[in-house]
Amino acid sequence: MKNIFITGGAGYIGSHCVVSLSKNGYRPIILDDFSNSHPNVIKRLEKITKKKIIFYEVDIRNKKKLNVIFKKHNCYTLIHCAGFKAVGESVQKPIKYFNNNIISTISLLECMQENNVFKIIFSSSATVYNDNQSLPLTETSKTGDTKNPYANIKYIIERILTDLTISDKRWSVRIARYFNPISNHSSGVIKEDPKGIPNNLVPCIVKVAQKKIKLLKIFGKNYKTKDGTGIRDYIHVVDLAEGHVAMLKNNRMKSGLKIYNFGTGKGQSVLEVLKEFQVQTGVAIPFKFTNKREGDIAKYYCSPKKAFKELNWKAKYNLKKSMLDIKKTL
Repeated sequence: MKNIFITGGAGYIGSHCVVSLSKNGYRPIILDDFSNSHPNVIKRLEKITKKKIIFYEVDIRNKKKLNVIFKKHNCYTLIHCAGFKAVGESVQKPIKYFNNNIISTISLLECMQENNVFKIIFSSSATVYNDNQSLPLTETSKTGDTKNPYANIKYIIERILTDLTISDKRWSVRIARYFNPISNHSSGVIKEDPKGIPNNLVPCIVKVAQKKIKLLKIFGKNYKTKDGTGIRDYIHVVDLAEGHVAMLKNNRMKSGLKIYNFGTGKGQSVLEVLKEFQVQTGVAIPFKFTNKREGDIAKYYCSPKKAFKELNWKAKYNLKKSMLDIKKTL
């Protein structure tokens, strides 16, 4: 059984990857400091997978501790999901974000190299793409004109990994550009549970449904879209997790760099998402329109054709399924 190290494996996307990896015959080994997740996620993962989950509470900037873990387990591939991810906080505290997200990645890559592990899947983001490009966005669309520290960091790490593959042909790097992951495992046992006020639409809707926030703020109502609200490409997190497995399967982790978009290829507006949530859960969500946020664009969605062609992967779940799964967590 191949060991897959997964940094941030107790977090939202990481934990769903753990389930998919386990289901597909891999042994996930979690590395997480629980700074943005909860230790009780481990027990929840064991409940879903019906397997003992190996995990280490570790800050991956600590190379000494990392090395001990790498010496203990033979790692086939590492999935790097760890990192702070609140866009708003990254604007207010850029040094904190650069220190945590970039320094930890360099520490990790050095440790991998020292232990002869040269396969990595990096959890990147659609935020690396430049604004105002023709849609759908493809893997060759322009990147780098990023608008906030969070996106800057994703772009910088992509560049580090690209340079690494150029300098050393042993490296096998896969960059997964996520669009807008939503929802949760169908059991409802693990879910998106951000600390503090969420940054993204669906977690905000959920917090309002749980009466933890009074009302939903919708930023902008006069975009040039079908209903005036912003359009994004929302992908069920289980589909996204399966995308990571697809990159691992069939000896696809060959040396070199590959980049993949993970989205549905369809855009849906804020009001469409809100309506679907209310229809499927039966919970009314009070909302108000407010000013657009700086840097927000009217719409973006991806072309996932490359992932389908090369990985035989495509999103299976629609918005209705996403909302029905969220309902189980309310």
